[in-house]
Amino acid sequence: MSVELNHTIVMARDRRASAEFTAGILGLEVGAPFGPFLPVTTANGVTLDFMTSDQDEITSQHYAFLVSEEDFDAIFHRIRQAGITYYSGPDLRHPGQINHNDGGRGTYFHDPDGHLLEIITRPYGSGGG
Repeated sequence: MSVELNHTIVMARDRRASAEFTAGILGLEVGAPFGPFLPVTTANGVTLDFMTSDQDEITSQHYAFLVSEEDFDAIFHRIRQAGITYYSGPDLRHPGQINHNDGGRGTYFHDPDGHLLEIITRPYGSGGG
C-alpha cells in the first residue's frame, strides 16, 4: 500500500499574509495561485493550500514539520528574530523553551491565524528519551 498526504487546506483570514508568514519562517516559497488556493510546498511534496475564509473565526489546526538540525537552527533563529513566542509543548505552559523529545529538538508557535505550528528534528517515538 502506498498512501501519502498530498495537500491540506489551511484556512486563513488573508491567504497571502498567512502563506508568506509560514513560508518565510520555514524557509520555503509561496507558489503561484491555483483557484482559491495559495500553495506552500514542503520538501516531501506536501502542499499547504492557503485559502481565505469568509468566516469570522478561524478554527485552529496543528501542523508539525520534521526538519533537519540545520533547518531547525535557521527556523528557530527566524522565530526569535520575529519576536514570536514559542513553547516547549502543545499545552503552551512553558514559553521561551524548546523540548528535547526523542533526543531531538522541538518547539511550538502560532501563525497569525492561531494555527499551532511545530518544528521537530526527530519523529515522535524514534527514541532518545
